[in-house]
Amino acid sequence: MNQATPDPAQQIKQRRDDALNALVGSVPYIGYLGVSFERRGDEVTAVLGFDEKLIGNPFLPALHGGVTAAFLEMAAMITLSWTWLGKDIEDGALDVETLAAGGLPRLPKTIDFTVDYLRSGKPRDAYARARVTRLGRRYASVQTEAWQDNRDRPYAQANAHFLMPRRPG
Repeated sequence: MNQATPDPAQQIKQRRDDALNALVGSVPYIGYLGVSFERRGDEVTAVLGFDEKLIGNPFLPALHGGVTAAFLEMAAMITLSWTWLGKDIEDGALDVETLAAGGLPRLPKTIDFTVDYLRSGKPRDAYARARVTRLGRRYASVQTEAWQDNRDRPYAQANAHFLMPRRPG
């Protein structure tokens, strides 16, 4: 019985998904807050599933500002790491089995992080996307936006600067 040869495009897609899962799994706080990440092409979207523990003001009710800031920072850090490691993942230079076993390169370190709270986060799912505006060998800048019902009406946005770790290998 002949075994079908795996499609190279499907192998790359699977390698990308596995690498993103390994990155996300390396930060326990992401799991605690219930944040997940969806990948569509080269775009990564963070999803903060609503949970009662995320409410900061029960009288409004509104998402806690610290949860919002952490959500934005996680989206920025994972997107930056994803962008930084993307070529190595796609080329197979970064072995997915090694990543899954905890062999991840160090994550970027936050230098500064500024959040603009534009309105209260409502008690529902939230989404965030980050855009890397500068990626150098030692330093990176990232802008992040979070929204709930309408992407054109963000409820928070952030600017971050990161110190980049040394390249793996």
